[in-house]
Amino acid sequence: MRGDDASAAAERPVFDATITPHRSLGQNGFRLVMTLVCLASIVSSIPFVVLGAWPVAGFFGLDVIALFIAFHVNFRHARAFERIVVTPLEVLLRKVSHHGNEAVWRSNPAWTKLERQNDEDYGLLRLSLVSRGKSVAVAAALSPHERESFADALGAALASARRGPDFGAV
Repeated sequence: MRGDDASAAAERPVFDATITPHRSLGQNGFRLVMTLVCLASIVSSIPFVVLGAWPVAGFFGLDVIALFIAFHVNFRHARAFERIVVTPLEVLLRKVSHHGNEAVWRSNPAWTKLERQNDEDYGLLRLSLVSRGKSVAVAAALSPHERESFADALGAALASARRGPDFGAV
């Protein structure tokens, strides 16, 4: 086996996952909701304007603006993500906040263990990578059930990385 092939096998990811917060409303749904809220606000404010109580229409507008701001903050928080890459030589965790701040955690897979905090009623509450006495939480954006299957896959990847690179894989 040539050195280039061995190097490539050692750097080939055994596991590569990106975790993003779940958002049930996409951009098209947001547009639809805001359009319907605006229409409802306009229709509801017409009687007040006709009766001469036009300041009430402004308060209807404030509700629409408050809802828009809440959605904007929600979509902004959806930009956060975690990326976990496991190779035979390294475990790399990259956390990016919704502000764009990045935190990177690196470890050798031989010395990295997966720590689980289970609750019999709620499932897997917390999942952490631990190495050399340092711990970092992962997959916090997932539900307990999703976190459990993620933990199984990550645990299998760590075990595979500890065995070393697969030189037979292309």
